[in-house]
Order: sequence, then C-alpha cells, then structure tokens
Amino acid sequence: MSYEELRTRLSLHGQEHLIKYWPELAENEREQLANEINKLDLVEMNEIFHRAMESTTVISEIIDDELKPIPQAHYESVPSLTESKIQEYENIGFKEISDSKVGVLLLAGGQATRLGFGHPKGMYNVGLPSKKTLFQIQAERIVRVQEMAEEHTGKSGNITWYIMTSEHTRAPTADFFKSHNYFGLNEENVVFFEQGRLPCFDFDGRILLDEKYHLSTAPDGNGGIYRSLKNQGVLEDMAKRGVKHLHAHSVDNILIKVADPVFIGYCKTKNADCAAKVVRKSSPSEAVGVVCRVNGFYKVVEYSELTDEAAERRNPDGKLTFSAGNICNHYFSSEFLENICNYESKLKLHVAKKKIPYVDDNGIKQKPSEPNGIKMEKFIFDVFEFAKNFICLEVARDVEFSALKNADAAKKDCPSTAKEDLLRLHRKYIRQAGGIIGDDVNVEISPLLSYGGENLRDLVEHEVFTISPYHLKSMHESMNGTNGTNGTNGKH
Repeated sequence: MSYEELRTRLSLHGQEHLIKYWPELAENEREQLANEINKLDLVEMNEIFHRAMESTTVISEIIDDELKPIPQAHYESVPSLTESKIQEYENIGFKEISDSKVGVLLLAGGQATRLGFGHPKGMYNVGLPSKKTLFQIQAERIVRVQEMAEEHTGKSGNITWYIMTSEHTRAPTADFFKSHNYFGLNEENVVFFEQGRLPCFDFDGRILLDEKYHLSTAPDGNGGIYRSLKNQGVLEDMAKRGVKHLHAHSVDNILIKVADPVFIGYCKTKNADCAAKVVRKSSPSEAVGVVCRVNGFYKVVEYSELTDEAAERRNPDGKLTFSAGNICNHYFSSEFLENICNYESKLKLHVAKKKIPYVDDNGIKQKPSEPNGIKMEKFIFDVFEFAKNFICLEVARDVEFSALKNADAAKKDCPSTAKEDLLRLHRKYIRQAGGIIGDDVNVEISPLLSYGGENLRDLVEHEVFTISPYHLKSMHESMNGTNGTNGTNGKH
C-alpha cells in the first residue's frame, strides 16, 4: 500500500498521525509500519476506544438485590460428593479422554516479571526435589491421565494441549518444549498459538506510536483468547480432531488437575456448555472474585464490587452466601466456543490508565511520569453470561489451587508457598496410602507415578519416610535415571 493510500485510509478514522514520520523512515521500517496498520480494522479500533471510555465513566456498583448465589441445581462440591458419584463422573471423563475428545487450553503468555525470572512463567522451577518446571509438571499429568483413561477403558486416546503464548513467549516456549522432547507427549498433540494484542490509545482516541515505525500495543487479556482461537485456526483444529471438551486454566497453578476427568465427566453429565471450578472463600475479606448471578446472568464479581453486607452474608448453615472463589479454571464445550465468536465483540472491556512510552509530535520518545493513555483487555470469564447452561464445581483449595504470582519477598502466592503446598499435598497422599511421614519430611511424588494420589499403596504402605528431600518416581523415570533428586532415589 502506497503512502497516499495509507494517508487516505488513516484520515478517514482520525489516525493520520501514525505516518507523520514516513519521510524519515528506511524502507524496511516503512514496510513494518504499513503492515502493522493494515492489520488493524480501524472502524473496529475506534469503536473499541469509545466503548472502553464509556465503560470507565460507569461506576461499578452491584446492588445487593441484583446479586444472587449460584443455584444449587448448578453447583456441586467435590468434597461433599460420595465416592461412587466421583467415580461415576471420573469414568465418564476417562471415556471422553480415551475417545480423544478432550483438549486442554493453557494460558501461558506471562513472562514472570514479578518473579524476576525474565522467561515464560511455565519454565519456572519452584525448587522441588526433582527441579521440574511448571510446564513439565503439567505435561506429565497429561501423560499420566491418558494412561489412567486407557487402564479404565482399554482404549488409548490423546489429549490435545493448546498452549496460548504471547508474542514474546511463543518462540522460547516452543524451543523449551522441543529441547525437552515435549516431556513425553506426541509433538503433534501440542499446539502453540498467540494471544492477541490491542493498540494503546491516548485519551483522545489516537493510537500511540512506540517508535516512529512501530505502533504501541499491549496484550488483549486472557479474554482475547476467543478471537485468537478463531483467527489462528484452533477451532478448526479442534473440529478436525473431534475435540468436544476443553479444560482451560492458567499456567501458574502448581496444583492444577490438568484435563481433570471428574470435571469433564461432571460437565458432560450436566450437558454444560460452560463451567467454572471454584474454591470456597477463606473469609469475607479475601480479595478474590466470586462467581454468582447478577440480574440473572452468571458473572465473576470482583471483591471490590461487593458491598460489605454482601461479602459477609451467610446462609443458615453459617457458610458464606457468596463463597465461590474464581481460580481461572474453566470448562468449555466446543459448540459453545464456536458460538461465542459471535459474541466476542460484545465482551466487556476492562480499561487501565497507564504511563505508556510514546513518540511525541517532535519525534522524541517520551516516558511519561503520569498516565497518558489507556490499555484495554478482556477477561476469559466474561463469556459466562452468554452460556445457556453454566455450572460450577467446588474443589478443595489444598488439593487443587496454589497460585504462583509473586517473588518470595511477598510471602504469598510465591515459589516457597507453591512448593510447600505441593509437598504438603503429597504428604497427604502418602498418608492416605498407608505411609508414615512427618510434617518436616519433604517427599515429591512424580506426576508420572500418580495423578491424584492413586497408584501409591503398593509402594508406600507401612513405609516410614525419613529422608528429605525425596523424589518418589515412576518405574520409567527410575530406570532411565531422569530428573535429579538431590542425591535421593525413587522407590522403584
């Protein structure tokens, strides 16, 4: 596209300033800038800006009368289910896995900035005896749950792992998987795709330039995933593979039950098109969003949007009325994902006023000391309101949720807490299988050996664990000498 064509197109939408420095640019810089501009739907970008600015003028205030908890018919709690009901759901989930109808959608675009790591967060090692990273732990859980499904059904199936990276983390993530032979998974069943980006605007709706030849953009949030699924061919890939169920979660939960057959079975039994795993809020003041109904629509209401009365309200049994804490752990049917693309443009825009570096009218790069523009993002849970059949599954926090977000200095949601939460859970599994272990003994159980506490009794019953740290490995790992254990060996 020529300069004149670009100028005409941009002028129609008040963005002609983007090519102000065209005469100064080298040919490759002109080509880059033109490509970035041509990728934009300028009509849509202007609409997004105006919709975003309108949303910032609306004060978020939920009237208590509009707020209702999830109805019991749409809510079950794993800790309260009978063993037979859990097995019923699990068996249904195993069948779907064996039929290759289950996919996992991993939100893995973060660069672990708060951890001071500088690499994709999934590559982080919290200091377990095995030194395994988040990516390896989750990959090995997929390997194990595929084996479990085959053991239960007699049929071998594959789970497709869709990994959403960012522009900056895609290459290092793909290289990391390749260098580790995909952690025992088939390469063809690991699919990488990129999170989208949106332009950054000044307060007058003009797109900012980060360089004279480069637009200022920011990730469009985990809610941008719906557009990426469609635009990057993931929905098409799911259809070709026959994937009917997608378990979506963030990379930073070290306790995540990847492709959880109980969750899959529960959602299939209830014919859900969309679902959320939740944990019970620890206290009325815990700063976590809660899943509930607002004017009949399912939504995640942020803690700051609840009145004190609503946050502290309790049921006759003493439990918090609004207790379903959101943990970014969701289920989507493939049909729902196909349909949601029709609503993607209607998703709520969450706006943040930021200090955004930009090229000023004199061509000088500025780093403002005060907010000078906005970044916009969408959240993955904002599609709940479009679901025809939305359900929740409450899970035990100590079994399924421990987030990794901060450096150890924060003493919360950090490497030390993630490591201890996993080792504490593994001590629990050992005791349930008849082993004897003190609270000061750290034993890590390989995901390749046990997905959720199964397959341990023959190994640990009546065993007394005193060596620490210790890595309890699968037969395959022990035979191949994989994964260092600080001088200790596995039980096999």
